[in-house]
Amino acid sequence: MGKLIVVPTPIGNLEDITLRAINVLKNCDLILAEDTRTSSYLLKHYAIETRMQSHHKFNEHQTATQLVEKIKSGETIALISDAGTPGISDPGFFLVRACVQADVEVECLPGATAFIPALVMSGLPNDRFCFEGFLPQKKGRQTRLKELAEESRTMVFYESPYRVVKTITQFAEFFGEDRSASVSREISKMFEETIRGTLSELITHFTANETRGEFVIIVEGKSR
Repeated sequence: MGKLIVVPTPIGNLEDITLRAINVLKNCDLILAEDTRTSSYLLKHYAIETRMQSHHKFNEHQTATQLVEKIKSGETIALISDAGTPGISDPGFFLVRACVQADVEVECLPGATAFIPALVMSGLPNDRFCFEGFLPQKKGRQTRLKELAEESRTMVFYESPYRVVKTITQFAEFFGEDRSASVSREISKMFEETIRGTLSELITHFTANETRGEFVIIVEGKSR
């Protein structure tokens, strides 16, 4: 029997991949990629010629059973996303679950994920935190924000550049304008930036400055 290997890929700088990850991608039978066009740049950079197959949120429900059978027949399959660790706000969970339920071996390599550097750089307590990823865009958003207003741990969110100001404004509304926060964008890339301050100060900053790139927002928990 083969196995499924979850392989984190760089979130920006291509040098942030491990030697072990490169070896796995070179020697596996198949690479499942969220977007084969995006992943082809990484594979070409490291002269990886392994066959790729598209595996994304629109087809992962339908293909999991078939892929499990491939692994059972002896294939070793590597799973990657466009950037970071598959399964963390990226496709991957359904396939991993299907493998676990079928008693197929799953291995996950350590590697890049955006929220850890952002959390460490924030200067906010990181001994205990909760990862929220992307909040619901519509249904359930208000309810979740009300619940999080009582959260005492540091909170971690992902957000797109188009909704950063709206999201921080809602945080100020539900958590209080004076709550401390940190916003990191373009982690490990040329224009990496981290801005810290109160939610009110961050609203002012990002209203006046163009928002580009992928964002990680770190918010202080409620004081006990």
